[in-house]
Amino acid sequence: MYLFVINPRSGGGAGRRAWLRAEKRLKERAVEYEALHTESASGAGRDVMQALARREKWSACVVVGGDGTIHSVLSALLASGVPLGILPAGSGNDTARGFGIPLEPEAALDAVLDGASVPADLLLAGDSYTLTAVASGFDAQVAENVNASRYKRVCNALHAGPLAYLIGVLETLITFKPCRASVVLGGQEQHFEDVWLASVCNLPSYGGGLLIAPQARPDDGRLDVCVVHGCSRMQLLRLFPTVLTGSHVSLPFVTMLRGTSAAIRFDREQPAIGDGESLGRGALAVRCEPGALRVLAPRGADPGPA
Repeated sequence: MYLFVINPRSGGGAGRRAWLRAEKRLKERAVEYEALHTESASGAGRDVMQALARREKWSACVVVGGDGTIHSVLSALLASGVPLGILPAGSGNDTARGFGIPLEPEAALDAVLDGASVPADLLLAGDSYTLTAVASGFDAQVAENVNASRYKRVCNALHAGPLAYLIGVLETLITFKPCRASVVLGGQEQHFEDVWLASVCNLPSYGGGLLIAPQARPDDGRLDVCVVHGCSRMQLLRLFPTVLTGSHVSLPFVTMLRGTSAAIRFDREQPAIGDGESLGRGALAVRCEPGALRVLAPRGADPGPA
């Protein structure tokens, strides 16, 4: 029995459309399933916990939605040991991208039903689990601005979710002020001046395919940290096209670090997000939890860098 968690509002209605197509395929294949509709990513975790408790065994919990909806059910899946399946229907879909899961609903469903269960690390920040990345500073402010914007809904309606992030970058670039920050990794503390962002990554991309940490893998027991520091606004703006290919890692104002845990402190309070969802403000302490989750992915897919 499969539990499908559907967020019909995700991706500007993409969740509803994806579920209609997937449900047709499920009936054609005579698959036993239960459908759980949730009106928001924030309410999905509670609903999933209650649903999973009704049966002793589930084949998988399949999220039909975006990275935010996936984020909200992680604690419930950890408590139950049930694998995660993904039918991507959000604005960014970076979780699906990181595990080689197709973005087309029928193909993604086939990966759930016929794929393999692979181990995945999680990032733990405070009491919140994250699968893609814990970002702080400029890109977290971008995410907050995008989530509160009208243009996100317009872009989703046009099936151009990543465009909303690019608009948010331009909007945030005008007002954001970088500051000094410290990063503690492996017991060693490093200080950086004029830090724009510090992102702790488990998967290569977030923000709709931006390769912030191109070498990150979700199954290596380590986290990857990207620090952008000591550059002008114009240099930062020119950086973003290089993030599409991951070539930014060779720039002199980008520092890449690896380890099993990271602590980040800005001199000025900055927002933080996990899987695109707010984690509040203030200092961050992030730890990698190796192999904490199982994810259903296409057979032969190699999670990590594309």
